Order: sequence, then structure tokens, then C-alpha cells
Amino acid sequence: MEIIEDRGLLVRVRDQEKITNAIQQSRYMGCDENGTDKVLVKWTLDNARKLANLGLRRTPSPILRDYNWPGVFKPYDHQRQTASFLTANNRAFCFSEQGTGKTGAVIWAADYLMNLGDVKRVLIISPLSIMHSAWMTDIFKIAMHRRAAVAHGTRETRKKVINGNYDFVIINYDGIPLVENELKGKFDLVVADEANFVKTATTRRWKALNRIVSPETKLWMLTGTPAAQSPADAYGLAKLAVPQRVPPYFTSWKNRVMVRLSQFKWVPAPDATRLVNAALQPAIRYTKADCLDLPPITYVTREIELTAQQKKYYKQLKKQMLIEAAGESISAVHAAAGLNKLLQISCGAAYSDDGETVQFDAKNRLDEVSEVVQEASHKVIVFVPFRHAIDIVADRLRKDGFSTEIVNGSVSMKARTKIFRDFQESDDPRVLVVQPQSASHGVTLTAADTIVWFGPVASVETWLQANERINRPSQENKMTVIKIYGSEVEKRVYDALESKETNQKTLVALYEQELKS
Repeated sequence: MEIIEDRGLLVRVRDQEKITNAIQQSRYMGCDENGTDKVLVKWTLDNARKLANLGLRRTPSPILRDYNWPGVFKPYDHQRQTASFLTANNRAFCFSEQGTGKTGAVIWAADYLMNLGDVKRVLIISPLSIMHSAWMTDIFKIAMHRRAAVAHGTRETRKKVINGNYDFVIINYDGIPLVENELKGKFDLVVADEANFVKTATTRRWKALNRIVSPETKLWMLTGTPAAQSPADAYGLAKLAVPQRVPPYFTSWKNRVMVRLSQFKWVPAPDATRLVNAALQPAIRYTKADCLDLPPITYVTREIELTAQQKKYYKQLKKQMLIEAAGESISAVHAAAGLNKLLQISCGAAYSDDGETVQFDAKNRLDEVSEVVQEASHKVIVFVPFRHAIDIVADRLRKDGFSTEIVNGSVSMKARTKIFRDFQESDDPRVLVVQPQSASHGVTLTAADTIVWFGPVASVETWLQANERINRPSQENKMTVIKIYGSEVEKRVYDALESKETNQKTLVALYEQELKS
């Protein structure tokens, strides 16, 4: 398809009447040298959508011509193309890898449609971890002229935001059933981020979302790993967005894409990939390798709420620290010890005064790590700064079916060398859970393109060197570093690391800020 003088689209098809009968603003232009019909179509958003509905799914949207792409970021070419694709399709899937800027593309696309009056309000559904750190942050930086709010907390708090004068409302998946009636009819565009949260059509969240999405509602579904665990998982996504592409009942779909070997064992059918691809359309996907204009490393921040148990002990420890600091000058050693204890609780395990390990409920953070590993296209390294939390993370990942190895100070050099070699050269392990100091120098781990920090480390040198394990000359993929935090002190430590300031003066300042907060 060719753009002619920024006014028309020259389309080559086998049957020109397919287009001229459907689009009034079109004209047959004869045949090319191969006997293919040429049709010139006036380039408008409505006509682009009609072409997309006729199966020409990569029809460019006039957003490429008319939009000024506001905000502090300059869009990458693949973000422009993603926004073009989304605006040309009322129902669409974006399967681009994490770290490719899907959030920004969606915000620009939605803002363009708002400018045209085609969309009035947008509902963004996402995991808790990225409601603020990804969506609110990017809306503020990209579409600062728009009003946005997070609908989270009590039911009344959520209702107030939903009924407020906001262009973008961001809600978590489990919040949808709580305020389902308030959501109905109030949004003409719904964005489902990390859409695998609604891959199962029997869940409460899926049913609630299905009831608030009317046939007229625009729906864009985002995930980097559609049907990653089983082709049967495509059913819930397709049933929500394009129900005409799958059978009415899940059993019929499962029988199409899976083969039953025994009472409890099913395997993908030979043509499962083709059937899944056909069901999950229209779709666009960019891998990080496709995005030549991406920086080599993308840093992502994810805020994960502490569990009730973590909050309780975190608060108790802060109170104790405040008493100890009263009327005393705070030394760097004292500050480091206090901050370290707060960071340990945030990560889910801490040492008691008698040296015993005390575990805390860290489910929210563990859920997030598992989701990241699931979404990643390549291997993953999880850096866990505290040795007593490493086993907790590894056990959870193994329970979720990911081959996982541990590297910490107690692993011998011989065993460590084998683990690193297997990670680089074999399919397994898929994940390394590593104490940062045990792999921060001289090790090449370029089989991974994703690093997850389960919590921040207190050393700038360790932080920089650990991140360099995947950023080596043999790295063939664009890289992503994901920083997880749930407490304010963790956020401040990450900020200090990125500004390369974790000296004694900084530690004391961080300690004092935490006591005052």
C-alpha cells in the first residue's frame, strides 16, 4: 500500500470491486504490469478502518500525517506504526515484547482519537504494579494536557474516580468486578494491558470485563506472550475482542487446538499455531530486535504493594528506629543497618536479633516476578540482594514451572561455573536467581535479555556491574532492566543508585527522610 501526496492510499488488490463497492471515496486506477487491480482511496480515518475491516490490516492511519506527537518523548518509528495500527482497528491485539514502548503508543493513539472526538474516555486495565509507575507516569509525560487518575482503594474511592472528569481512568483487573455497574457505558475505549490476566473465560474478572465491553466499545489488548503456555489460552482473549473468530464454547476450541493423549494429558495439535494466529487477529507485534531505534537497555520501574503483614512489620520497625534516633546523631553505620532491615522486610525475609531468618508474606512481589518471566521472550536473571530471600524466589519460580538455578555465596566456584555455562549454552535453566555480589564481575550471561531486581542493592558498583552481565559484546537482543519496589525507601535507594550516589552522606539522608515520611 502506497501513500500518495499525503492525500490518498494506492491499494493493489485482485478484485477492485471489493474496495470500490465498500468505500465511496475510491476510484479504480486500472491494472499494474502484473495484472493486479489498483484502487486509489481518499486517506481518512474512516476509510482506513474500512480497508482494515476488508482484511488490509496494516492500512496506515492518518495519525501519521495529522498528529503532532506531544510530550517529552520523541516516538520511535515502531511506536508510530503501532499507534497507526491501533487507530485503524477498533478491536486489535498488540503482541509486542516488553520493553518496546507499548504504553506510549497506546497513549498517543488514544489522544489522537480524543482530538478527533472519536473517543471521549479511556479505561485502562492493568496489573497493580504498573498503574502508577507505567501508565500514570507516561500519561503525565506524553499527554500532560489530559486528566488521568487511578481507580484503586475502597469501592467508593473507585466510584468517585470513575464518575470524575477524567480522560483516562486506570484500574486493576480485580477491581473491575467491584465497580462493574459504574463502569458500564462510561468508556468508549478499553485497553487491557498484560491481557493474559483475562485469558480464562470462566474467571470472575473475565466475565465482568465481558459485560462492560459492548459491541460498540473499542478494545485494544496488549500482551507480549499470547497463548504462551497453551494454545487453549487464546480462547479467552479472542472471545473478548473478536468472538466471531472462535467457537461459542471453550470445549470446541480446545478440541481444535489440542490433542488428548490420556485422561490428564493434552498436547498442541499440529496446526495449533495457525489456528491461534487466525483467531488472534487483527494483531501487530514488534520484538526488541525489530526496533532498531530502541536504546540498548530500557529501564522499567514497577511498584508492587507490600502485603498487609509486610506493612505491619515495616511500620513497627520504623517506630523502633525513630525511638532509637531520638536526640542522637545518626552515624552512617547506624543508618545503613536501619535501612537494610527495612529493605529486607520489603523483600520478604529478614534476620532476627538471634540470627534466625524470619519470613514475611511477599506474595505480591513474587507474583510480579513470575509474570515477568512468563512475558519474557528470552532467559531472565533475578537479582535478589538478600541471601535469605533467594530461596523464596527460586521456590516460587520452580513451583510455576520455570527451570531455575540459584547462585549465591555458598555455591562453590566449580558449581557456579557449570550453572553459568548451562545458562549460556543449554535450554535450562531458564532463570537464574542470583545474589548480586556473586555475579557482578567478569561473568557473561547474554543468554538473558531481561534483569529483574527483586529489591535494590546498596552499592552503586554492584548495581552497575550486575546490570552489565547481560550487556556484553555477545548480546544479540535489546535488554530490559526491571526495578521492583513496594516501599518508599526502596524507591529512594533506586534513585540514589541511578544518580550514582550511595555514599555515607546519602545513607544518612535516606534514613532521615524515611523517619520523617
